[in-house]
Amino acid sequence: MARFGEAGARLWLMEYGRAWGWLAALGLLMADLLLPVPATSVISALGYGYGSLAGGLIGAAGSFLSGTLAYELCRRCGLRAADRLLGLEDRERAARIFGGRMGGWLVALSRWMPLLPEMTACMAGLTGMPRRRFFTALACGCLPMGLTFAAIGASGTDRPGLALALSVLVPGVLYAVAALWLKRQSL
Repeated sequence: MARFGEAGARLWLMEYGRAWGWLAALGLLMADLLLPVPATSVISALGYGYGSLAGGLIGAAGSFLSGTLAYELCRRCGLRAADRLLGLEDRERAARIFGGRMGGWLVALSRWMPLLPEMTACMAGLTGMPRRRFFTALACGCLPMGLTFAAIGASGTDRPGLALALSVLVPGVLYAVAALWLKRQSL
């Protein structure tokens, strides 16, 4: 179990060396779709090993790839699979949520929480959330979360309170700006 904490993740990535650790981290972040991988620990380890900026960008890319994979796999499953999983009434309710204004907020803000990022991306795909809105919201959630947790790892601190606060506030602000931009683009 210690291997899944921040220190364990650092050691695991260092076993791969600086040249390949980033690729192992991307694999771990995408494996979070099926396994309970603590993404924040992996991204903190990236910050420790590669610095705040590079580690944050790698972490954000891994989170973005994981969200993309979840969304596209579930989107390709189609409405029949969604009806079987959710039932027609619940799928229609979820489609209203993810198709409306709330969907983008859910995607952007879910990236910092355990379990919710992939589940939210899957629901967005199953309900047919528009790709443009999904990927905009996904980027707004992944980038600040990646940079924040990498900065925590780079500083060597194990106080994630600030990281959690920032990763809730920053994606919300980014998505509010992006939603205004998307709305203006469609006018």
